[in-house]
Amino acid sequence: MRFLLAALALVLPVAAMAQSRTITILHTNDMHGRHAPFHVAPGDATAQTGDPGRSPSGFKRSATIGGFQYLAGKVNEIRRREGAGNVLLVDAGDTFSDDLVGNQTRGEAMIRLMNALGYQFMALGNHDFDYGLARTRELAAIAQFPMRGANTLEAGKPLFGEPWKLFKVNGVRIAILALSYHNTDETGSKDNVRGLEFTNGIEATRRYLPHLRKAADVVVLLSHQGTAVDRKLARELSGVDLIVGGHSHDRIAPPEKVGGTWIVQALSDATMLGEVRLTLGRNRRLQSVDGTVHALWNDRVEPDPAMARLVGDIDAPYRGKLDGVLAASIDRIGRQYKSESPFDVLVGDLMRDYTGAQIAFMPGVGYGVSIEPGPITRERLYTLLPHPTKLVTLEMTGADVLKVLEQSATNLEPGDDLNRVGGLVQSSGMAWTVDLNAPVGHRVRDVTIGRTRIDPAGWYSVATNAGMTGGLHRYVFTGRNRKTHEISVTQLVEEGLVKRGTIVSPSLGNIRLVPLISK
Repeated sequence: MRFLLAALALVLPVAAMAQSRTITILHTNDMHGRHAPFHVAPGDATAQTGDPGRSPSGFKRSATIGGFQYLAGKVNEIRRREGAGNVLLVDAGDTFSDDLVGNQTRGEAMIRLMNALGYQFMALGNHDFDYGLARTRELAAIAQFPMRGANTLEAGKPLFGEPWKLFKVNGVRIAILALSYHNTDETGSKDNVRGLEFTNGIEATRRYLPHLRKAADVVVLLSHQGTAVDRKLARELSGVDLIVGGHSHDRIAPPEKVGGTWIVQALSDATMLGEVRLTLGRNRRLQSVDGTVHALWNDRVEPDPAMARLVGDIDAPYRGKLDGVLAASIDRIGRQYKSESPFDVLVGDLMRDYTGAQIAFMPGVGYGVSIEPGPITRERLYTLLPHPTKLVTLEMTGADVLKVLEQSATNLEPGDDLNRVGGLVQSSGMAWTVDLNAPVGHRVRDVTIGRTRIDPAGWYSVATNAGMTGGLHRYVFTGRNRKTHEISVTQLVEEGLVKRGTIVSPSLGNIRLVPLISK
């Protein structure tokens, strides 16, 4: 009898282990139309990860990274390893805009590539409406996978239908609910999203969660809310097992646990593939979560030949335009999101050169990868300045200029993560300090234009773009002699680069940011 019990003690754990199940979720986010490989170097970072006070998810090698043929190679490698039926492939939004070929095809290039790779679900990001709602509707019809957002509403109902989908993977029921960015209507042209309502994703999840828990063994959110809001949701709601995140361009690996919820994210620009593995016991309850993010270095990943041909076919009609050299850069010129941005200062300088304005404003935006020393191609420029927004000039009082700066401070530190929108407003021709510890309305000080302290009653000539004058990121541009020019800011910058020929990174230090001190 003693020997029988000993044998059972050995067999039972093995039997229990044999009935455990592992599901793999592969995930991307914020690809922003990047479908071809590009070169990076140490010091480069995607726009939202290079700012002071954030973990710099930069690149540690000088090499070529990304590209859909390499993404496909890695996805197919994992499918072979795990069994294709045990793997899900999803994307957390901001997928098909912000790229030259993306603009030329109005998003179709990325949808064709994602169809070929077999994506199964996608959350609608704020930039997935950059070509207007009608075009997003057309792309959703082309896509062989659902594009959804529980908090993106049309006539009171989720756009394009049910915002969640139930998958059965390796005998486990997985419910995935898609969430959009709640401030989408404040991050682009309001005409693009006319007729839509963007609501609180936490409240949307609260409504769907009881039904999801009844229907599934595992509940996953595919979220374009940004990491800060994902963490807020995890603290406030119980019952969500995993959040696959986007919007904030973070690299979260291994998975981070907040409350009872795991959170992952895979940087941006199709440079990384996230892999998260869920292990469940024989009762189909979640036992463990682990994961990683695979950097798609072209010399370390085997590309998929069929996908490489498709990428080549898509790019072929635009190759000459993509490869056109506009100028040469002596320095690395990066984009920052919530601090002074070298690229945007350069754009502001070119706008002032063209218009003769005293100051120039550009919005703080969170996409694009640094321009490296060497030739500046049109393809590289368009990853940083993809949208042909019209140049606008006007005259503003010093008091109204100060209101723009104060709005930027409020955007950065609104007191509630749900109210954050956009990055630090970028300026040229002026210097100022923003102290996020000061009371709202009194966060900006030491403002000078040229070398003279700003006069609230004085008038100043300003250059900006039509997005900002249209209310982007809650900015209000009040003034006189407003003129919308035929030339776009992108065209202006192209011509300015060609005229200069050789570019150096502009000197910084005109914006002093005093970050919030945690209490």
